[in-house]
Amino acid sequence: MVDFQYKDSYNVQDLEEIVRILRAPGGCPWDAEQTHASIRRNFLEEAYEAVEAIDEQNPEHLKEELGDVLLQVLFHARMEQEAGRFGLDDVADGICKKLIYRHPHVFGDVAVSGTGEVLTNWEELKRKEKGQATNTDALEAVARSLPALWRAEKVQKKAKKAGFDWPDISGALDKLSEELSELKQAVAQGTNVEEELGDLLFSAVNVSRFLKADPEDALNGATDKFIGRFRKVEAQAAAQGRSMEGMTLEELDKLWECAKET
Repeated sequence: MVDFQYKDSYNVQDLEEIVRILRAPGGCPWDAEQTHASIRRNFLEEAYEAVEAIDEQNPEHLKEELGDVLLQVLFHARMEQEAGRFGLDDVADGICKKLIYRHPHVFGDVAVSGTGEVLTNWEELKRKEKGQATNTDALEAVARSLPALWRAEKVQKKAKKAGFDWPDISGALDKLSEELSELKQAVAQGTNVEEELGDLLFSAVNVSRFLKADPEDALNGATDKFIGRFRKVEAQAAAQGRSMEGMTLEELDKLWECAKET
């Protein structure tokens, strides 16, 4: 039995102590074996599950998922503390200093006219803080670990700040059509297919940016729509006493068109 005080209600300090116990000799073998790399995906999954709770507008679910995210933060901080590099207080110190530095209109004497100016100042301060001397430095600083659509969008937004952008959506739409033609040509020739597909997707993100539509939301919406119509096709096939696998593509296309109309 470990030396631990059981309570009716716990706080962040208690969670930090639980993580220490789990990682310590005599604790949990699995927890003790983990590294930053081994639970990297766990961190991403917990963050996405918290976002799903936000989308559901479910406070209880959100509370649970934020706890899972917090556990990941404490777990990684504990690993670094064990290595003698930094601890949770150092993490808090860093983010506190960053927030104070990037909010001179709150913690200093800088005057701002509104949200737009706040965001502009934030980006300028961030570039100074990160030592980004050029616009390219700012583009390269966008995390590669982001979902590809979001990374593309963020890079494009930073390029826009440097003046590298079309004046309106027509240029983005023309580019999308151009990239589609190049992909068709690449498929016909059997060369550079993945590269051209990437160019097409990048151009599609550019269009979404002009439309002020989140490309991840747009694609998820299309995927949800596909699943909904697929369900209807399968139900129609079952109503005929048939399975989708036993039907021709022409027959399935007819069911698909019916699903689109309902």
